[in-house]
Amino acid sequence: MMAEGFGVGIEKIELTLTLFMLGFALGQLFGGPISDNIGRKKTSLLGLIGFSFFSFMIMFSTSLFEIYILRIAEAFFGGLIVVNANAIARDMFSGKEAARVFTLIGMVRMIAPLIAPAIGAFIIHFYSWQYIFMFLGIYSLFIAFMVQINIKETLVYVKQSAMQSYISVITHHEAKWLILLFGLVFSGAFIFISKAAFVYIVYFGVSTDWFPLFFGADMIFIMIMAKANIKLIQKYKIISIIKFGIFMQVLFSIAILLSLISPNLWVMFLLLTLYLGMLGIVAGNLTALILEHFPSNSGTASATLGVFNVTTGGLISTTVTFFHDGTLNSVAIGIFVTTILSYYLIYKIYTAQVG
Repeated sequence: MMAEGFGVGIEKIELTLTLFMLGFALGQLFGGPISDNIGRKKTSLLGLIGFSFFSFMIMFSTSLFEIYILRIAEAFFGGLIVVNANAIARDMFSGKEAARVFTLIGMVRMIAPLIAPAIGAFIIHFYSWQYIFMFLGIYSLFIAFMVQINIKETLVYVKQSAMQSYISVITHHEAKWLILLFGLVFSGAFIFISKAAFVYIVYFGVSTDWFPLFFGADMIFIMIMAKANIKLIQKYKIISIIKFGIFMQVLFSIAILLSLISPNLWVMFLLLTLYLGMLGIVAGNLTALILEHFPSNSGTASATLGVFNVTTGGLISTTVTFFHDGTLNSVAIGIFVTTILSYYLIYKIYTAQVG
């Protein structure tokens, strides 16, 4: 609808997604140190109000160039917001309790890709594309109001420059490898997300009407495993759960490769669902392990984690797309390689042979 409205090809509109991710990454880079200096609540409110303002501005755009600029600005303020959820959780919790909270945060984040397309489709069915951004503007103002009345400031201020804060994160002996591990673990998910439409719709011939059900089932299973993780962390060590989750991903990635001998929709769907589900017992625990090292600058640590995760996942999924040959080979091999590297790295980190 936007492409038709501006009289351009759809690829010109798809570029706004790339620009949004760029602005989102920049927002996190700046948002982490800002959060560690002026506080979680102020940074969240600044981000939400800015996001709302630029969402409303996009409604009145008269050129594609304006859309590009405003989407970057909108995303930048979105990046200021997102670092604070993990930072607030780290300020308030540690150890297994932190892992439990990060797992709950992850479950909420999984809900977004399930319900957001439905909300968008509902709006588009009755109104023009501008009303999508009206909804975003109103919604973010509502969240700002909720933050104002419900969130107390949790930051314990420690004077430190942004550069010093980032250096302390990326040079930390254990955390730097865990951040790399986090990026590799999620790269498999990025590969799937970027190629899901091809796998299900193009290769296996699933209709576009049924595709959301296949994709949604994968997200739901991640949430189910995240729920199971809350029980697991009461009985087992966090690192043991992470190792188990990555080991199971190795097994499922091997099975995905073997399934290419005779590709079958339901076998592939099952294996991908099981593979992705392991994120539910890895993501929250790994986040807790990383942020545990940064009690005074968890905003910067959260920003580093978020930016590196998006950058690594984007680069790896782009590489897989580059080698795409019309089969499932590049997808399966990409998932297998990133998973093997993840398992190798977690083994090395905790046998003191890295660094």
